[in-house]
Formats: sequence, C-alpha cells, structure tokens
Amino acid sequence: MIESFLTLPAVLQALIAGCFTWGITALGASVVFLTRTVNQRLLDGMMGFAAGVMIAASFWSLLIPSIRMAGESGNIPWLPAAVGFAAGWIFLWVLHLVIPHLHFGFSEAEGPKSSLGRTTLLVIAITLHNIPEGLAIGVAFGAVAAGFSSAALAGAVALTIGIGIQNFPEGLAISMPLRREGMTRFRSFWYGQLSAVVEPVAAVAGAAAVIVAQPILPYALAFAAGAMVFVVIEEVLPESQVHGYDGPAISGFLVGFLIMMILDVALA
Repeated sequence: MIESFLTLPAVLQALIAGCFTWGITALGASVVFLTRTVNQRLLDGMMGFAAGVMIAASFWSLLIPSIRMAGESGNIPWLPAAVGFAAGWIFLWVLHLVIPHLHFGFSEAEGPKSSLGRTTLLVIAITLHNIPEGLAIGVAFGAVAAGFSSAALAGAVALTIGIGIQNFPEGLAISMPLRREGMTRFRSFWYGQLSAVVEPVAAVAGAAAVIVAQPILPYALAFAAGAMVFVVIEEVLPESQVHGYDGPAISGFLVGFLIMMILDVALA
C-alpha cells in the first residue's frame, strides 16, 4: 500500500493526505457518541497542543523549505518567504473581515452582521481555520513533485501526520460544545467533521497550483505558513485560554511544538 502511494501523482497524494486529516477530525468529533462532556481543562490543553503543532509545522515544514528553494532557484533566499508569509496572513485577515464567524468561548460574532445561526457561524470559523492546513499539505506534496532537493516526500508525510494529530482535538472542540448546548449526538458529530471537509479540496488546489506554476512554490509554502500562524494567534490560542486554564494551554502548546519538531526532523 505504501509503495502504491509513493507512485501516485502529487495531486492524488495530496487528496489522500487531505482526506486523512479530514478523517482524523471526524474521529475527534465522534467522541461525542461516547460522552456528553469533556473536561474543559483537558480540552484547552488539547487546543494549545494543536496550536503548537501548527506553529512548528509552519517553521520546519514550510518556511525553511521556502527559504532553501528560493536559494536553489537563484533568488534572494528570504524574499519569497517574507512576501509569501505576509500574503498568507493578510489573506486570512481579509477573510475574517468579510466573512461572518464566531469563535468558541466568545459571545460576539466577528465580521459583517449576519442572520446565520450560532452553529453555522462556529463551523465557518473552523472552516476558515482549516483552509491553510489543506493548502500546506497540497503545497508540500507539490514541492516534492517539482523536484526541489530541499523537498522530501517524508517531509510532506510528516506535515500530514502532524496536522492530522492536531485535528483530533479540533474535531472534539467543535462537537462537544454543540452537544452541551443540547444538539443531538449525530448533528454535533456532523458539524464537527464538516469543518474539515475543506482540507482535501484545499490540498488538491495547492498541489495543482505549484505543479502548474513551479516558480510560485517558495511563495506558496510561505503563504501557507503565514495563514497558519495568523490562525493560531487570532483563533486557536485565544480560544484555548478564554476559560482561564492558561497552564494546560501553554503546556499543550509546548508539547505540540516539540512533537511536530521531532516528527519533521526525524522523518525528513
């Protein structure tokens, strides 16, 4: 099975990887069938863990390869990384300004005023969160197909595993609050997994874009990194600390960062 995966086109590899991370989100959301509540301290620690994984992945799996690829191409090494990183966070920032959404733990929705229900606004917020994750996976597999020496399939797989690991608490963090608010188990699960359906789509788009236009690859890697870092600072970390459990959230962040760093370096 592994050998068959290695011989697939990069776009199909990205699709499979995106479906894997979507599936892990669904697995996390499925915990709602086993229990109605999860300790908030534990949940906040898991959200901190997710934030740590995303920050580490942004650096080791995206920014460093972006800088190296720019150097291999004869460009100023830091320039594509800086431009792409800025473009990524500005893109997500604009989306947050123009699309109504609601973060867990907060009573006020962000973006334009909307008549959408609370559940829909919550799912939109997490969907925005998952777009850069899918892009990161797709761009990583596209980089391997482009043949850059600084891009390795093991690195793309490590990134996929890392994002998959941090998607488990994200699925849980969506379904559990919905269940506590009185929603049925199935509907809570449905909305929990639905937020990650964008990841396979974004992964395919990212892989296809960099294969068709290889010169944009260093920019695309940094773009995904900038978008992910914005999401962590604007969404994940605030949500992990809004209930007052700073200690578990910070500890989770550090553990997540450490695990993703080890994964990326060990498998690269």
